Amino acid sequence: MALLEILVWTGAGLSVLGLLGLVWCIVRVAKAKRANLSDDELRAAIQSVVPINMGALFLSVIGLMLVVVGVFLS
Repeated sequence: MALLEILVWTGAGLSVLGLLGLVWCIVRVAKAKRANLSDDELRAAIQSVVPINMGALFLSVIGLMLVVVGVFLS
């Protein structure tokens, strides 16, 4: 397996992990909205998801960058 192929597959794996993180964030916020929480509790629940959401987006972007670099270089 060539180094660039490993780069592409690693990037694809990171992108999938980021996507799973985003789906988890969506599910968690949807559950909080369905729980009929007060405004302050809902705001706190959403604020607790924001850092995880940003990390998942970052992971997806880094993964996609690795895929693009691997494809361009191969």
